Amino acid sequence: MPNRPSLPAPALFNRRCALLAGMGLLAWPAARLGAAPASPSPPSSSGVWPRPLAVPGGVARLSLGPAALRPVAHLPHADGDIPLLVVGDVIEWTALVGIPLAATPGAASIAVQSPDGAQRQVAYTVAPKRYSEQQLRVSPRTVDLSPEDLARYERERAHQAVVMATFSQPLPQALRMQVPTPGRRSSSFGLRRVFNGQARSPHSGMDIAAGTGTPVLAPLPGRVIDIGDYFFNGNTVWLDHGGGLLSMVCHLSAIDVQPGDVLKTGDRVGAVGATGRVTGPHLHWGVMLNRTMVDPALFLAA
Repeated sequence: MPNRPSLPAPALFNRRCALLAGMGLLAWPAARLGAAPASPSPPSSSGVWPRPLAVPGGVARLSLGPAALRPVAHLPHADGDIPLLVVGDVIEWTALVGIPLAATPGAASIAVQSPDGAQRQVAYTVAPKRYSEQQLRVSPRTVDLSPEDLARYERERAHQAVVMATFSQPLPQALRMQVPTPGRRSSSFGLRRVFNGQARSPHSGMDIAAGTGTPVLAPLPGRVIDIGDYFFNGNTVWLDHGGGLLSMVCHLSAIDVQPGDVLKTGDRVGAVGATGRVTGPHLHWGVMLNRTMVDPALFLAA
């Protein structure tokens, strides 16, 4: 989003009120526009939105400008347009775009449709980012799947693709998340592991070192949309926070929720464990935006 000159609070308040009045959404006497506001200006969104970082695995924040109604934004895709989360208010709407780890740095764009049906493109640039790489020598059995395990994985992947396409209402009111369990970050998002010279997909979440049985809590209000015991992820819970924003917690020793449960931030989801394809107890925490795994750290307080 382009840099804008900062305005003192009274000037910012007056500019917002004048724009609202011009859109017919606020009766604001012209004589008062030069006066200091009687109430505080609207709170900054910087405390409730993810930190912008337009790199592979990051989140782009794209200004869509003012409009009386929320615009509709999509990410063009070969398999069909993917809806985007649009947040803000009539003063300024903002599209939040999760950028795939496999994205090629350079020019990109989204499609935006205004309430009157007009369509336009909003361009942005994906900057390069180099993530860490780890070389490991392990038993071949750890790397190569048996035909039975591969067939199970393919079945589970097809099921979870349906889960990951969830886009629901209402939209989230705030996007700043709480860490789902206390502990040291043992593996960061984007780390690429190379097993016996064979590169694997980059790490798509954040690993948190914690003992078996440590409570795992909801990072944001949401609805449980899937639970299961999966080959790689073990006992897993998916939460839907609205607008294509999902989170998942994996390798649990216990699951304490059922699909359809509606949770508040801090409600218990389960407990840390070592289920699935792991070497020890920890929590794998993933955050998905517009069907794209993004860095959970961007959703935490700096």
